[in-house]
Amino acid sequence: MEYSSSDDEELVEDFIDAEDDTGTDIHGIDPPEGSMQPVVGNELLMAADVVGKNDEPCIGMEFESDAAARAFYNAYALHFGFGIRVARSRSERRKGVEVLVMKRFVCLKEGHHKKKPAEPSNKKKRKRLSIRDGCPAMMEVVRRGPDKWVITKLVLEHTHVIVSADRAREIQLRRQSGKFQEHENQLQEVRRNVFGDTEAQGLFNYFKRMQSVNSGFFCSIQVDSKNCMSNAVWVDARARMAYTYFGDAVYFDTTYCQNENMLPFAAFMGVNHHGDTVVFGCALIFDRGESSYAWIFETWLTAMDKRLPFSFTTDEGKGISAAVAKVFPQCFHRLCRWRILSRCKKKLTDVCTRFPGFHDELKRCVNGCDTMSVFDLFWRSILDKYDLRDDTWLHSLYEIRHKWVPAYLTSSFFAELSLTHRIETVARFYRNNFSTRVSLNTFITRFDQYIDSLYASEAQKDITPFPPEQLLKINTVLEKQAGSIYTRAAFETFQVELIEALQYYAVKVQDGPYMKYYVERGGDPPTRHTVFYNVAEKKAWCECCRFAFSAILCRHVLGVFILAGVTMLPEPCITKRWTKKAKTGPELIGLNVGNGSGSADSVASRYNDLVRDAMKCAEKGAVSAGAFRVAKQVLRKAFMEITALGEKLHNDNLHPAASR
Repeated sequence: MEYSSSDDEELVEDFIDAEDDTGTDIHGIDPPEGSMQPVVGNELLMAADVVGKNDEPCIGMEFESDAAARAFYNAYALHFGFGIRVARSRSERRKGVEVLVMKRFVCLKEGHHKKKPAEPSNKKKRKRLSIRDGCPAMMEVVRRGPDKWVITKLVLEHTHVIVSADRAREIQLRRQSGKFQEHENQLQEVRRNVFGDTEAQGLFNYFKRMQSVNSGFFCSIQVDSKNCMSNAVWVDARARMAYTYFGDAVYFDTTYCQNENMLPFAAFMGVNHHGDTVVFGCALIFDRGESSYAWIFETWLTAMDKRLPFSFTTDEGKGISAAVAKVFPQCFHRLCRWRILSRCKKKLTDVCTRFPGFHDELKRCVNGCDTMSVFDLFWRSILDKYDLRDDTWLHSLYEIRHKWVPAYLTSSFFAELSLTHRIETVARFYRNNFSTRVSLNTFITRFDQYIDSLYASEAQKDITPFPPEQLLKINTVLEKQAGSIYTRAAFETFQVELIEALQYYAVKVQDGPYMKYYVERGGDPPTRHTVFYNVAEKKAWCECCRFAFSAILCRHVLGVFILAGVTMLPEPCITKRWTKKAKTGPELIGLNVGNGSGSADSVASRYNDLVRDAMKCAEKGAVSAGAFRVAKQVLRKAFMEITALGEKLHNDNLHPAASR
């Protein structure tokens, strides 16, 4: 069976984009990350020493494994300054077992990007950049025995300029020693070249225009010692309003800061009560150091009146992690598990190629285990099944499992209705709407339109009630009550848990203020969860901690309710943020970490309070022509009364005797 690399799985890479803290390899070279991948790093250095002695690949050269061949070609690429990737591999079935028999390593610039024939579809296709220019350089090795791989095809010539050997070696040594400043300066310069002075002026003009039409628009720009833009943050009034409702869980999406050929754009994201994406702000990131991320977070937090979320999710990165610890010390910092799982195909290419079901099995392990012990057992079984006990990357992931595996994240809220469904971020929009041929002004215009569509969708769902009676499946009082209070997305999640609860049986094992139940389900193996229920306070707690994680009751607690004859959901078991009334009443969530300099009766405090009320009026008034007319009349009347009051106070100050 033969496999070729997929264009759809590749991002644009270049030698200058060596990422210091995300585990991405330098120009296709395996990262020797010391503590993270000591074995791979040592192999690469040893191979580099061999290449340094003027050894180079030749037909007939032998290796003890395909990994050794790759390490050698990696080192050769490092010495001469180009990047490599695996372009093709082939397996054969021998004695009933799939055996890898061939691998072809090529220069990153090998081949040409192939445009797939257009298929009739309404779905928007992703636009991609390509650095391929048809370079023929390659090395192919073939298995000739259990521990013997031989070079059978080889092309050493390149069709493009490559970095000098000394420069390539210097960058690699800096990567190992942790001295990245020179490289980071070069990276910033490259990104500024992509951005350009014209784009910077366009951004300034956009900020000025938005502030002139929207007094609630917030923006801030950071400059470096050369008075060049370093980073930028902006938040509109709608985002600030949405944050007061749904800012309990925030995801900082930096997916497209990973490539210097693309605009270094990032977004603060959240989830509304319908389970849909909401944007809390945007940023341009040219400098990815700890201090820069700290500035971005502090600036954004200022726009949000110093209110912290309960949880803050980011991609991996030393700079980001250090900045989060500094700016959000009270928040639970989580790493995005979807980004980690997406790297699996790149980090474990051979395993995914030989075992197509491996990646799905790994996802089931991460998303499907609701307790730590079950996860640990499942994880070890996968390592044994695929002989991955010695894989350094998987070992490093297991060491930080408390930062990204749901079974270990039971102490905070993350606004995930489903563990198996990935919440849509702006990444898809970004891929479809940005390339080097699209100006920043055009991109921001399209992004504003995209945000408008998100708000329009939310408003439409708010005013379009769903008929729960058409969705009922077991027709119980609990189900009907949930249908009347939850949004459709939340109700459907609750409904799944309620139906699953019917497959469990609960047994009371302890009386008292907190009654203890074992909730079990048959199967292979059988499962058991412990649930505590306080009748007086109408509170329940399950060891799976599903309610703390998503604010939707789990099937185990619902199983206890069914046994105990609870026919209505207790009030403490209903979280407002998933209900149809999520945007009514007091809405300021999170922890206020302001410095206390502004009193509740200050001008700034009164202004912010009025802006929130005005935004509520605008939000409700924009959904229909009739609502718009009512909102307009109310606002005009209020404005006239406030203006009249202001004029009266002004006259009283001018003529105090007359006023008495």
